[in-house]
Amino acid sequence: MPDQEKSLQMTILMTPDMANFAGNVHGGSILKLLDQVAYACAARYCKSYVVTISLDQVTFLAPIKVGELVTFRSHVNYVGNTSLEVGVKVFAEDLQQKEIRHTNSCYVTMVAVDDDRKPISAPALELETEFEKKLFEAAKMRKQLRQEAVKRNREMTADIPDYNSDLIKK
Repeated sequence: MPDQEKSLQMTILMTPDMANFAGNVHGGSILKLLDQVAYACAARYCKSYVVTISLDQVTFLAPIKVGELVTFRSHVNYVGNTSLEVGVKVFAEDLQQKEIRHTNSCYVTMVAVDDDRKPISAPALELETEFEKKLFEAAKMRKQLRQEAVKRNREMTADIPDYNSDLIKK
C-alpha cells in the first residue's frame, strides 16, 4: 500500500452544549470525539468499516473551556491481523490568550470489519520512519500488557459469584 493514510487531524469548536456543571467541556464529550476521530483515522486507513474494541490510557491533563478550539491528532501506531491501534493527542487552543496546551491522550483499538460486521484483515502497516517504528513497538507492548491484564483479571475474579446473574443470559 504505497500511499498509506496513517494520520488524521480534526479541529472542533467547543460549544456550550458540551459543558459540564463546572462550565468546562464534559469528559464524556471529549471521549465521544476521541472515538469519532479514531474511527475516521482507522476507517480511512483500512478503507473499510471499523469498530471500537477498547479505549485505553485516557488521561485528562487539563480542563478544556467552552469557546476553545480543540485539535485531535490521530495516527495509526500498530496493525495486527484485523486490529489496529490509533493514538490520539488532544490540544486545546485559547484564542484570546494565544495559548495551546496538550489536554488529553489515549489509545483506541479498532477492528476492521466487512458489511456483515465480521473481522477482516487490515492492511499491513508500512513503517517509514524511526518515529513510526517506535510508535509500533510501544503499541505492540501495550497490546501485550492489555492481554496480560485481561488474563490476570479473569484469574483473580474467576471465583467471585456474579451478583447480577439473574439479569445476564448465559
